[in-house]
Amino acid sequence: MGKITSLICVLAVAAVTVVVSGATKRPTRELTFEQDIRPVLKTHCFHCHGEGDKLKGDVDLRLRRFMDKHTDSGRVMVPGKPGESLLVKLIRAGEMPKGEKKLTEKEIALIEGWIARGAKTAGPEPAELPKGFYITEQERNFWSFRPITRPTVPKLKNAARVRTPVDTFVLEKLREQKLDFAPEADRLTLIRRVYFDLLGLPPTPEDVEQFLADKSADAYERLVDRVLASPRYGERWARRWLDVAGYADSNGFTESDSPRPHAWRYRDYVIRCFNEDRPFDQFIVEQLAGDELAGITTTNVATVLDNPRAIELLTATGFLRMAPDGTGDGPPDQNLARNQVVAETIKIVSSSLLGLTVGCAQCHDHRYDPISHVDYHRLRAIFEPAYDWKNWRNPSERLVSLYPPADRAKAEEIETEARKLSDVAEKLRKELLEKVFEKELAKLPEEIRETVKTARNTPRDKRTPEQVALFKQYPSADVQGALDLYDPEANKKVQAEQAKADKLRATKPPEPMIMALTEVPGKVPETFLFARGDHEQPKQKVEPGELEVLQSAGAVVASRPALRKEPVQFASLDSRPGLPANASPVARGLIPLNSPTLASSGRRLAYARWLTSGGHPLTARVLVNRFWLHHFGRGLVNTPGDFGQLGERPTHPELLDWLASEFTASGWKLKAFHRLILTSSTYRQSSRNDAALAADPDNRFYGRMKLRRLDAETLRDSILAVSGKLNLEAFGAAVPTAQDGAGRVVMGQQKTDSRGDPTIVEAIGEKEFRRSVYVERRRSFPLTVFDTFDAPVMSPNCDARVVTTVAPQSLMMLNDTFVLAESKHFAERLCRESPGNVRAQIQRAWNLAFNRTPSETELREGLFYLAEQGEAIRARQAALVEGKKSDKSVAQPDTQTLALASMCQALMSENRFLYVE
Repeated sequence: MGKITSLICVLAVAAVTVVVSGATKRPTRELTFEQDIRPVLKTHCFHCHGEGDKLKGDVDLRLRRFMDKHTDSGRVMVPGKPGESLLVKLIRAGEMPKGEKKLTEKEIALIEGWIARGAKTAGPEPAELPKGFYITEQERNFWSFRPITRPTVPKLKNAARVRTPVDTFVLEKLREQKLDFAPEADRLTLIRRVYFDLLGLPPTPEDVEQFLADKSADAYERLVDRVLASPRYGERWARRWLDVAGYADSNGFTESDSPRPHAWRYRDYVIRCFNEDRPFDQFIVEQLAGDELAGITTTNVATVLDNPRAIELLTATGFLRMAPDGTGDGPPDQNLARNQVVAETIKIVSSSLLGLTVGCAQCHDHRYDPISHVDYHRLRAIFEPAYDWKNWRNPSERLVSLYPPADRAKAEEIETEARKLSDVAEKLRKELLEKVFEKELAKLPEEIRETVKTARNTPRDKRTPEQVALFKQYPSADVQGALDLYDPEANKKVQAEQAKADKLRATKPPEPMIMALTEVPGKVPETFLFARGDHEQPKQKVEPGELEVLQSAGAVVASRPALRKEPVQFASLDSRPGLPANASPVARGLIPLNSPTLASSGRRLAYARWLTSGGHPLTARVLVNRFWLHHFGRGLVNTPGDFGQLGERPTHPELLDWLASEFTASGWKLKAFHRLILTSSTYRQSSRNDAALAADPDNRFYGRMKLRRLDAETLRDSILAVSGKLNLEAFGAAVPTAQDGAGRVVMGQQKTDSRGDPTIVEAIGEKEFRRSVYVERRRSFPLTVFDTFDAPVMSPNCDARVVTTVAPQSLMMLNDTFVLAESKHFAERLCRESPGNVRAQIQRAWNLAFNRTPSETELREGLFYLAEQGEAIRARQAALVEGKKSDKSVAQPDTQTLALASMCQALMSENRFLYVE
């Protein structure tokens, strides 16, 4: 937090050019309380002197005029005289603020400079303030809280490169910096860029050949349309939404990190929505309130399971089930764990849809943004009817079964028979364990055997101190639990009997389940503000509502008792003039419900409709900024999860608003947004522009295309694609991962011993080669290739991925078993497709890996490498046979294939493979 404070200070000081060297020098603009001083005081002082329950020392620092106050120790602030101001004296002495977190020297200099120049305000201050939290006009007018407008597209001269309005906004900013667009990228670069961006896969050589041969004027536009129509598109862009949703196949929170075997249905729902281009407003409403749209509660869920649309809506609420949830894993403090689930859910919702760090107000008023402690609990009240921490349902209790009655009856019949077989196995285990005990008992003095037998048959938690002491003296006599610890051979007999029961159980019809969020009808819990975020310190009751700073836009959740007949809506949603005429039925609140009465609280449905109304100042901005980031490698706001004071300001605010308004006016359709971006000259630039690189190294003004490394999933999928092993089977349960003997997490089925510790990894066949979006995502055990290349661990979600360049990445490409195996598969593919023709194999390898033919020089180097590598392999094989480390009678691997595999590995390790222009 100290680093953040220093950053704020540096930015503030830089903005006004204050330099301190003995004396404060005049800034380039007038310092004001509202813009310069209040943010510093809010961060460090308001919790005691303004927004807390009680004013410390009866000093309020929320307004400039309050600082004229005289105290027993002196006047709080003396305009023109910082040295006589008590505020400065206490700060300089280190007495204020209390605690370890102090103001930085630059922050203190800023306050002194403001006082020295008369302690000015930007304008008249309000006549009075409410007690506690107060939002200034400057805070209300912060850029991200203002209503979204539709700026006029600039008119530019010499605009030959302008293809879309996007280009006009970008080019205008570039010219302000005396820059221009980079040249357009060549067609090979463009097709690779489009494929990786939209599909997360490289184009095939045949795709490239088709595009390069198409000389029509609209060849590129038709390429974009073809790629958007691919079912691979949904898999790529779903992964990006799953990041912000915090998708994981395990519960997290506790060390056990128990699996979520049914989370994949939500993942598949997201993929399908992206593929069918479901309007994003509908997509959001379904995820926040699909159960309420369908009229589903805990009591009637079984009656709608023959309705595919109702099942889909219920599946969509998996979005609100993605937060870490260890409440079913025996956490030490159950109430703390429950409230943490609610807190993490609010973080996911607020960062993904509001772009705000609302979680910072969980324990106190937000130190930087105008979000109060009460605001936080208003938002919590929206979700608490489904997450009632006093009447909690564990993860397993929230699952919704889709079992048909006939399948359920069949499963119960099978279970009855399997239980009989398990009883036989358990009886045998006890008998064999008893024999072990009798052997151990016989080793003891005869006079204590009956005492030991009595102690052993007493449950461990009920043993007397004497019995406990007895087994400390004779530990081998305490024969309990797993038989394999005492007699592995005898245990095999038990396992054989149990295997019969397991085999029979495996014939049960599988029971499909949905991870869903529902409410208990008629039970709407009261929400209370938790002092300092502590659920054991409830204070005043809080009603559901929007953040106060956004309420001027028309958002107030209508509170009502349960089972009120009319649907809950935000107060002014239907009457607000800013609602677009072409807004979807979802946004207009016109979606019919299954019943004239809404059995649930309706709070989430009302909130979702407000977020997607077109009048919310944040939702559309946050979404289009995130889409832009994925296309260009940085956002117009480069802190996609923080549109507040600590976040970066938009580099192109007019473009951001134009995109947001265009997105909503176009029906919240993402594919239309893709077309707008991908057909622009801005997107079609080369990555080479020396002038822009020198003047704008971070590419804030988009004077070139950013060179980007493939993300973890795209890298793995690309390796599988060029090796010819990629399995394009879509949807279904997560492909399992397991720990191998070296501690790496790999594809495969984990086998464990009787204690649950991992033993071996069982092969899973062709499933091993499925796309990365279908691979199991455990929070505690991420796939090694994912972890090495910066795939996020969801805690609780990921706003933007971090890209690192570290040694383990190179080592993985050099040594990892996955890379080595796929290099071999790549070589075998080349041998199949170009048998006996080494030149053709090299050319095919280049075409698959880089989508281009090698030059004559590269071809000669490839031939030389294969010859040299072949000789080295043959020499090593001969040495192994000579040293008797290899059996002559066993056929040796084909030297040419091994050499070719080595070359393939080198190609996949090149920057040309790892990066996309």
